[in-house]
Amino acid sequence: MAQPPSPKIVVLVVEDEWLIRINAADMIRELGYIAIEAHDADHAITLLERMPEISVVFTDIQMPGSLDGIRLAAVIRDRWSSIKLLITSGQVRPMAADLPPGARFLNKPYVLRQLDAELTALAAA
Repeated sequence: MAQPPSPKIVVLVVEDEWLIRINAADMIRELGYIAIEAHDADHAITLLERMPEISVVFTDIQMPGSLDGIRLAAVIRDRWSSIKLLITSGQVRPMAADLPPGARFLNKPYVLRQLDAELTALAAA
């Protein structure tokens, strides 16, 4: 008897630069995940409130709006503690103590295999 298909992991990509956001979402889809896109932290929180199936948030640090990516990650850790966090930046390299517990950091620019390794590590955690 065939095994039922495993459920797809839903990844919320939070990035204010649309070309980078689209590229990241495409990479995530290529890896077999479902990608949802948000253009800032406020949009991300709205999506998280409406979509309980989101299990990973992949956010840039530097974004305009009420929260940057680090503060967004802290809000997510407080409100949705089971959501895995992957944080990225090409300009800021946060200290481990600046990240919420369990969050991972991926430096920009990243390639598909690096993103795959980080998402795989988060899924295994």
